[in-house]
Amino acid sequence: MNDGVGGRLADGYVMVVFDLDGVIYLIDRPIPGAVEAVGRLHAEGRAVAYATNNASRRSSEVADLLTGMGVPARPDEVLTSAVAAAELLRDRLPAGAAVLVVGAEALRAEIRAVGLTPVARADESPVAVVQGYGPQVGWLDLAEASVAVRGGATWVATNTDRTLPSGRGPLPGNGALVAALRTALDRDPDEVVGKPEPELFARAARRAGEGRTLVVGDRLDTDIEGANRAGLDSLLVLTGVSDVAELLAAPPDRRPTYVAWDLAGLFDPAAVVSVPGRADADGWSVTGSDDGLELAGSGRALDAVGALCAVAWSAGDAGSRAWRVRAASAAATETLAALGLPV
Repeated sequence: MNDGVGGRLADGYVMVVFDLDGVIYLIDRPIPGAVEAVGRLHAEGRAVAYATNNASRRSSEVADLLTGMGVPARPDEVLTSAVAAAELLRDRLPAGAAVLVVGAEALRAEIRAVGLTPVARADESPVAVVQGYGPQVGWLDLAEASVAVRGGATWVATNTDRTLPSGRGPLPGNGALVAALRTALDRDPDEVVGKPEPELFARAARRAGEGRTLVVGDRLDTDIEGANRAGLDSLLVLTGVSDVAELLAAPPDRRPTYVAWDLAGLFDPAAVVSVPGRADADGWSVTGSDDGLELAGSGRALDAVGALCAVAWSAGDAGSRAWRVRAASAAATETLAALGLPV
C-alpha cells in the first residue's frame, strides 16, 4: 500500500464535495459504485455536497435526478454555476435589470429567481450577458450576445469547460461556445464563475466549518485546479475525462492529492494512491530521460501511477510535454496497458 494513504481516505474529512458528470453519473446514468459510495457517506453521517459547472439544470432538478438514482439529495446540497452566476449578477446590477441569457431554460430561471429580467435579444437593452451550456445554443444566440457585448454589456460565463463527458466520448462543452464568442469579440469574458474558479468549492467548504473538505472530480482542468485554488485536498477518479497520460503532464496547479479508479477509493486503502509517490517503492522503479519514462518491476497499477508522477512532475518541463512511457518488465507492460498508456 502506498504510504501516503494509511487508512480509509474518507475518515480524514468531514465533508466530501463531488463533481457530478463523470463522477456520480455519466449523462443520466449512475457510474457503477457511485450510488453505494454516496449512500455509505450518508450512513456514516458525513456531509456531502455536489458542485457542478453544468448550468442546464436547476439545483432542485439536479437533486431530483440524484434522488431518482438512489442518492437522496437536497437542493441546498447542490451548487451549480448557474446559481453562482445569477447571484453574482444580482449583487452587481439593479433589481429588474435586463440580462441576455445564452443557455438553457434553467439558467433563465436562475436569473429570474434573483430578481433580474432574462431577455434573448440585444435590442432589448441588456446590461449583461450570461453564457452557460445548453444543447440548443446556436449561431443566433451567439450573434445576439456578440452584439450586446460590443454594445457595452458585461459578459459572464458560467464555466469554460472545453468538453463534457458522454457515452460516446467527450463532446463540446460551454468552453467551446465561449471560445467561439471570444474569437468573434477578440476578448475574454469579464467573469468566469464556475470551476476552476474557487467559489463553488469555497462555498461548500465553509459549510464544513473547521473540518477538512475533500473534492472529488474527474477533470484536472476544472475540478482539481478549482480545489487547489480553494486550498482543498482533491481526489481524481478515472471514470470521466482526465486520464493517466494527462495526469503525468499536469502542471502544478492541476495536480491532485490522490488518484483512484473510482469512488471505491474513498473507503478502500488498496483502491487509492497519494500522488506523487516515490520513484522507487511498492515494487516499482521509474527512471526518466529526455525521451521519456521507463517503468520496471511489478505491483499495483495505482502505485505505478504514483511512481510515474514522482518522476514526471520533478522534470523542469512538466506540464508542457506528453510523456512517452516504456516498459522494462512483463508486469510493467500489462500495467501500462491497464492505465491506458501506449506501450
